[in-house]
Amino acid sequence: MKYKGSCHCGQVAFEAEGELTQVTECNCSICSKKGALQWGVSPASFRLLTSAESIATYTFGEQTIKHRFCPKCGVHTFAEGVLLGRSMVVVNARCLDGIELSSLPVKHFDGRSL
Repeated sequence: MKYKGSCHCGQVAFEAEGELTQVTECNCSICSKKGALQWGVSPASFRLLTSAESIATYTFGEQTIKHRFCPKCGVHTFAEGVLLGRSMVVVNARCLDGIELSSLPVKHFDGRSL
């Protein structure tokens, strides 16, 4: 299934395709502060609908994951990088349109221990 999503103000918009059967909650330092519920898709299943220039990027630590967010409204929309040995885009499921998040199971990931 194809899902559309965006930040609060709409400056960052995207599509992601796949089966959304669960979301992941990570307890690492950045994810716990953002409160994002994550859904991982392959880079081929993700399409940015707005220009790359409309997105801000934050990296930290080993700088392997690019945390993408809207510089206007501040909402974290997705992240890109190599996660657990494979290239991935991690969408903030809270930014997806028409999703009832309470109906999805939440998997907990211990990112603090990495």
